[in-house]
Amino acid sequence: MKKTAILAVIILFCSVIAHGCIGKPAQSSTEGTESLLVYCGAGMKKPMDEIGSQFEQKYGVKVICNYAGSGHLLNQIELAQNGDVYQPGAMYYSTIARDKGFIDYEKSVAYHVPAIVVPKGNPANITYLNDLATPGVRVALGDPDVCAIGRLADKILEKNGVKDAVLDNTVVYGTTANALILYVSGGDVDAAITWEETALFAPNETAVTAIPVEENIIQTILIGTLTFSENNESAEEFVDFVTSDYGKAVYEKYGFTPYMQGDVGDINETGR
Repeated sequence: MKKTAILAVIILFCSVIAHGCIGKPAQSSTEGTESLLVYCGAGMKKPMDEIGSQFEQKYGVKVICNYAGSGHLLNQIELAQNGDVYQPGAMYYSTIARDKGFIDYEKSVAYHVPAIVVPKGNPANITYLNDLATPGVRVALGDPDVCAIGRLADKILEKNGVKDAVLDNTVVYGTTANALILYVSGGDVDAAITWEETALFAPNETAVTAIPVEENIIQTILIGTLTFSENNESAEEFVDFVTSDYGKAVYEKYGFTPYMQGDVGDINETGR
């Protein structure tokens, strides 16, 4: 009788263990652990942080963002061959990624508009691109080999015939748009060419001088899934979420102009 009771306890114990191991759907063991690695240009950190947080709450998928210059991120992607989403600051990098076979699902988010950012009060009286070529003016530019705004500023200066003179006045090169704002707000330079919305990062220390549309090169910001993503469905959902009305409203909140089909960015982009 005693042996029978012991055997019954053993059978019951094994049944409980078996139920715990195989009685639940396989997905429950990994529920909530899925994550997305997003390579995103540093100038878009604020909206992406907010959108990523909301996506996590809605879908239960953790969003891990890697922020850096767009060119630097592309190099990382090519070397690592992993991750789920790429959002650079300019179509130039999106095109390279697509041509290399890294992107397979892509949508437009917003526009990146280059502008001249100066310290509050504009002590050097910078009003036009030509003013950046005035002897003695201290200029900060993005590194054209690393970040989207650096490459684009180079093209804008060349387009307007002031490249050589402005490069002579350039005292520092930043690796991100955010770094350029720090140079301006810290008084290290008299002006920088960076994205107009990044001036919002230091509204009390900086001001924006717009570059006329005919002199400017406006960029369309694209976001796309990476072909080697192991979370294709969630990656596409994230791209859709970023480019939804909600996502575009978040970008607008942080100073970006939301993408509209056929708008000026599509036309101006041909000048990149």
